[in-house]
Amino acid sequence: MIVLGACAVWSLITATAHDGRPEGVLLAVLAVAAGYASGRILGALLPVAAPCAGALAGLGLAFTAAYTTPGPQLTAPLGHGGATAALLALSTGAACCAAWAARRPAQRLALRLLAVGIVVTAAALGSTTGCAAGAGVLLCSLAADRMRRRALGLGGLAFAAALVAGATWAIAENVLPDGLTASLEGQLTEHRVLLWRDALHLAGDHPALGVGPGRYGELSPTVTQSLLPDGKPHSAPWQQAAEQGLLGVALLAAVFCWILYSLWRSPRATTIALTAGAALTALAVIASLGNALSFTTVTAGAGLLAGLATAHPLVDEDLESVLNTGNEPLGNRLEP
Repeated sequence: MIVLGACAVWSLITATAHDGRPEGVLLAVLAVAAGYASGRILGALLPVAAPCAGALAGLGLAFTAAYTTPGPQLTAPLGHGGATAALLALSTGAACCAAWAARRPAQRLALRLLAVGIVVTAAALGSTTGCAAGAGVLLCSLAADRMRRRALGLGGLAFAAALVAGATWAIAENVLPDGLTASLEGQLTEHRVLLWRDALHLAGDHPALGVGPGRYGELSPTVTQSLLPDGKPHSAPWQQAAEQGLLGVALLAAVFCWILYSLWRSPRATTIALTAGAALTALAVIASLGNALSFTTVTAGAGLLAGLATAHPLVDEDLESVLNTGNEPLGNRLEP
């Protein structure tokens, strides 16, 4: 509550200072809070059915993502590919969490096949990023069964997210070798890199308060010269830096760190905590390269998955897992 409240208050402060529009940030904060609260409740009552239903709902939303609007906007919405990829990654994570929470081997097999089906669906939809992210989440979920200390796994996920964010800065600042920069720009498109450079330039000119929420599109030369601008730099960290200053970036990082910390302290099994962490890290990576967090369905889904993975189930699933499978000592499953 403190972290999310700080995000909301800081957006209002920066909007007041520069006549910005904080509605999008406030809507995202509300979506995360609502999704997290719902996940905590549903995860306690329905530890298997709730994430399974969430996976199916996310899959359905991915089919219609091209027809959704990314929050309150005044321009034509673009960047639906990132939202689709994010929804598919979260859906895969939810299906894997449901599989690990299931009691019977047949249930686990069916739910894992659902996760595989989501990855195949991503490929069928033409979402290369969604397919890669979903496959990564699925592999991390399977590997989580070998992980005894979740802190090590969550630390690795945090490092991966920070590495991608750092790579976007290196590309925008052109500090990488010329050949590598050219290769990455070819994958990301020159237009996106120019958007990042505009965001960094605005952040450098206004490091304390930024230019105000929702005002990046007004001040970015690349956006003003685009035929169909959406007013976004297509990178969550650099949008925060440009519109809300360095403290805005710190608050965004604090939200991600808070989620990982909650997963570390979660009473759920280590496999569930690491699976959810992998899916949310995939979302963080996608958000570093696009505007996925501008879509309310994505932010609400992220909060829902975090809530499901940190809920206090009414039945001790660790004890049930040991009694049903007998493949791991109880002490190892309970170690955070």
